[in-house]
Order: sequence, then structure tokens, then C-alpha cells
Amino acid sequence: MKPITITVNDLMQSGYSYQLTEPEGEYFHPEFKPDLTPAEMLEMGVFGGKYMTDCRDEFPAAWFERAKLSPGRRDPKLNFFGVDASKPLLYWVEKGWIWPDDPRGWFQWYCRYYRGRRCEDDERQVARWKAMTRHIAQIRKNCVRGDLLCRPRQRQALLHWAYDSRLF
Repeated sequence: MKPITITVNDLMQSGYSYQLTEPEGEYFHPEFKPDLTPAEMLEMGVFGGKYMTDCRDEFPAAWFERAKLSPGRRDPKLNFFGVDASKPLLYWVEKGWIWPDDPRGWFQWYCRYYRGRRCEDDERQVARWKAMTRHIAQIRKNCVRGDLLCRPRQRQALLHWAYDSRLF
């Protein structure tokens, strides 16, 4: 595949460029097996509908055809589980979890990775994604399979990391 250069100009990045070196949705790290694509996550409802409102030009228009987006402030009612399961960006910054190339965090990294960008932060982000399995264990331990009302904040948090808790 011939690399494609993407240049970003949104509220959080201006003039940032990266290359897509892999076909979209293919050739993932062998331990990275997300349940959901970014488009599926946006359609289900994540981040109160506010996460991607100013950076739509960077990603395929099809991702936004059914996305639940908020034109104003973040609205947890738009989340699939109808609850707020997000920490403010400042929390993530203070924890040292934000990489300069992806100032919005893990989901931004995942969207770009899914599109075909590969970068030096991939190993760290895959490890962070894998660490979320502790929440899957808690749902399996404490919830009846299929009871989507059990632990909705934990389920919504897993959805933010491309895990589909409807499957377990």
C-alpha cells in the first residue's frame, strides 16, 4: 500500500500530519482484537456525543452517518448505556496517559490506528486496552449474562475502549 498522508486541523491539533501505512481495519497488533470499529462505537453512543464533533474531516464520512453526536455540550443520554462513564481530559493528562500526537487520548489513537496509522505509541496503547479486561471480569462475576442494566457505567467505560459487553 502506498502511504497516504493525513493533515489534521481541528480545535486540538493544527498542522499535525501522519501517514496511513496499512489498509483500514487490517494488520492489527496480534494481541489487539477490539470488538467494535470506531464507526460502530460512534453509532452506539460514546463520550456523550461530543468527542468527534470538530474533527470529522479527518475520518471517513461513513463513520458519522449514524453517529450519536451532540451539537452542544456532552450529553450522557447519548451514550449507549445512558450514563456518564468519562473522566475529564485533564484527569488523563495528569495521569500521563496522553501522548502528544493524540491529544484526545486512546479513542483518537484507535481511530487513527484503525485507519492504518502505525506509530511508536502502539505498544503502550494496546497494553492499556488489554488492561481493561479487569472490567470484563467484574461484569462476568457480578452480572447475569445479558443483563445490560447491571453495571452500566462499567459497561459504558468498556464501550469507550471498543469492548462490546453485550457479548458477555
